[in-house]
Amino acid sequence: MLFSEVLKESSQFSSCFKKGRYIFCGFVTVYYIANGLEINRVGISVSKKVFKRAVDRNRAKRIIRAAYRLNESKFERGYDIVFAVRKDIDGKKTQDIEKILTKVIKDINVHSVKKNESD
Repeated sequence: MLFSEVLKESSQFSSCFKKGRYIFCGFVTVYYIANGLEINRVGISVSKKVFKRAVDRNRAKRIIRAAYRLNESKFERGYDIVFAVRKDIDGKKTQDIEKILTKVIKDINVHSVKKNESD
């Protein structure tokens, strides 16, 4: 990923879940919050409650990562972004996730413009 790092710390995930904004898009909920950096930090959360088998959890993470990588340059920089996967993602392809990412990109970019106008 060119303009992104991976979120690994539990506290970073928690802050994104508690203080951030979110978009519910059917089979994935996307949480985001400004991080004050020049890069995005991306995390993917797939619970054992959603998918019991590690193979299924890893596949869900892989298709989200691939869709994000293909659309990374369209995102505003300076956000922590967490993708929380839902059960409905089973059987979806990268192209399905990309459609949802366009909605997420629009929302983050609109939020960024509003934030800049209020400064």
